[in-house]
Amino acid sequence: MPTVLLENGFRFFFYSNENEEPMHIHVKRGNAIGKIWLEPEIRIAYTDGFSLKEERQIMEIISNKFVILQQKWNDYFSQ
Repeated sequence: MPTVLLENGFRFFFYSNENEEPMHIHVKRGNAIGKIWLEPEIRIAYTDGFSLKEERQIMEIISNKFVILQQKWNDYFSQ
């Protein structure tokens, strides 16, 4: 479960066995967790425990760091 990015208290990570799914990222802060699709478009798959404000922050971080997240996914799952 490699951590890809730490920002504003959010930890963004992959599960190692999910390369059969479309590109996505998991996010965790405290007891809250979520999954965000990166393809075919950036959208929330699910969130549990995040406020709407936190969801907006997550989406903003992902939008701003999309290229990095995409590169990390491709680097990790092409091994």
